Amino acid sequence: MGQSLAEPYSGYNTYGYPGLIDTPSALSRPDAELAFTSSYFKNQSRNTITFQITPRLSGSFRYSNIENFQREGSELFDRSFSLQYRLIDENPDTWQPAVAVGLNDFLGTGIYSSEYVVATKTLGSGVRVTGGLGWGRLAGVGGFDNPLGVFSDAMKTRPTRDFGKGGTVEADQFFRGNAAFFGGIEWQATEKLAITAEYSSDAYPFEDGSAFERKSPYNFGVSYQYRPGITLGAHYLYGSEFGVQATFATNPKSPSGGPGIDRAPMPVLPRRNAASLGWSVDSIGETRVQNRIQAALAQSGLKLHGFSASGRSIRIEVENATYPNMAQVVGRTARALTHSVPTGVDTFTIVPVVAGLSGAAVTLNRSDLEELEYTYDNSWSSFARASIEPDTGPLSPISGRYPQFEWQLRPYLTPSLFDPDDPIRVDVGLELAAKYQPAPGFELRGAVRKKLAGNLDESTRASTSVLEKVRSDFNIYDREGDPAITELVGAYYFKPGEDLYGRVTAGYLEPMFGGISTELLWKPIDSPFALGAELNYVKQRDFDQLFGFRDYEVATGHVSGYWDMGNGFHSQLDVGRYLAGDWGTTFTLDREFKNGWKVGAFATFTDVSFDDFGEGSFDKGLRFEIPISTVTGQPNTDKLTYTMRPVQRDGGARLNVSDRLYETVRELHKPELQNGWGRFWK
Repeated sequence: MGQSLAEPYSGYNTYGYPGLIDTPSALSRPDAELAFTSSYFKNQSRNTITFQITPRLSGSFRYSNIENFQREGSELFDRSFSLQYRLIDENPDTWQPAVAVGLNDFLGTGIYSSEYVVATKTLGSGVRVTGGLGWGRLAGVGGFDNPLGVFSDAMKTRPTRDFGKGGTVEADQFFRGNAAFFGGIEWQATEKLAITAEYSSDAYPFEDGSAFERKSPYNFGVSYQYRPGITLGAHYLYGSEFGVQATFATNPKSPSGGPGIDRAPMPVLPRRNAASLGWSVDSIGETRVQNRIQAALAQSGLKLHGFSASGRSIRIEVENATYPNMAQVVGRTARALTHSVPTGVDTFTIVPVVAGLSGAAVTLNRSDLEELEYTYDNSWSSFARASIEPDTGPLSPISGRYPQFEWQLRPYLTPSLFDPDDPIRVDVGLELAAKYQPAPGFELRGAVRKKLAGNLDESTRASTSVLEKVRSDFNIYDREGDPAITELVGAYYFKPGEDLYGRVTAGYLEPMFGGISTELLWKPIDSPFALGAELNYVKQRDFDQLFGFRDYEVATGHVSGYWDMGNGFHSQLDVGRYLAGDWGTTFTLDREFKNGWKVGAFATFTDVSFDDFGEGSFDKGLRFEIPISTVTGQPNTDKLTYTMRPVQRDGGARLNVSDRLYETVRELHKPELQNGWGRFWK
């Protein structure tokens, strides 16, 4: 749907954050919108990912290329971050504008470093005006003494920044030095077409005369909403150049809470229509009832792990390899039981099991299922009547469940971004993965990859790290590991006590390291908090990623705190020793959505000095997780995951062991079940 003429479209500027053409505005995008913007004009390209973190706060990561940077033949590949926060909302009934404050390139090299305060007001007839005050690059034209200098003499000058060194927060530069005005006007000509004119105070000090010729501070542009989520733009910039831009946006809050074309669930079978099921488990026989349950669960894409009956109650352990939402698994299991369990059974206890571990035991009354299936607000009512308690009993696997062997041949895609010699590289190939489970909690698993096509092996940039090269030799692993054993381990998962979970994993733990990894997690069933400890002793693997090892070995591990903050926000704090022997801490903040999407950021600081760490100064990045089910519409537990680092260095590097306990068991606990209960009846 297009915007009404009374509300001009608020889009992204050439830097990829909310703005006009090349300058910012004070408006925010819809909460949780995730957008990719690509813009180009002469010798300049910018590619930006922006996430509306909260309704008021947005964050951007930008990768730019400037040809002929400062001199002919020089080329710059630059990574930078931006933040914008809306301080004041626009009031449509008064002259009160929206007001926002922003920081640009506060963690990069400083090429685009600027700060601003900006106001935007919508007038009538599809017209919007913006005006702001900028510092840094946004004070390059028409600059005057900093008005904040009345508060401190330190605000009057802007310290010189070393543009060759990025990754540190230069807080002593914020809102310092000269200031200048910028602004513009937007007109929504039709529902899809907007026309914009602006005055830019950016003098392009590093590009003017080398990358392009800046003749004027005025820019003009048009943008067209081709379809929801896709906006195209064209600009005439600085009196000399034409530019183009495209934005692709999606919103994890908008897709449905799960797959869109699930197989219809079984309806609840009322006991008055189920005389053929018999009266009791004893009268029918446990084996016959078990076979019925297995068949009913199989129709729903689920697997029976364990079964026991006592009087008018039954306990079911269920494994899921189909649905991304565990509450949906519980709901489908409950309805399957109404088709397979004798009518004398009044109570169902359903225990989801993952890797031989159980978390919550969900107890439901059969009569509640019969009563609530078609009632208004049945999701909330069914949750209110359910009992969710810790599963304290031992697992009772059915005969024939163990041992079990599974294998899968699947394609893989491995991208590599931000190499200055070739910013985008990628390999594609086939991965053969197998898993053998001899008993509950025990797993032997492995994966081998064979590249079919790609150019990761073409990277020849040598590591200049002064630390142990635990990650920065990644291109050698890419070049020599074909085929490669990416994982070959034995693992044991267990519960040493109430609210406690344990893991021991040994073998080739990841492509670069092998050894032994141990973990203990304390996670109460209904608590938003968890505490874990991990200890590893590992040795660096040979570059060919087969069976050999290099000389380097290290003891590494962390104590980790986890907090479900509510409203989809999850934080994690890890403190300990990293692979290069450095000590420090990693803070991670994720925003998760009910459909399984996850967008997050992390930063790691260790006792390695910024100079010794090298380019980037400390480890930081973004991470994304997208359930396959929201892309295909089909129920699936697989996810697309990607961690985006501006630069891969050796400081702050952590072991990438699979199936860490918190993410394994979190979906089995009450807060996660409650968050997903909207799919109980789906």
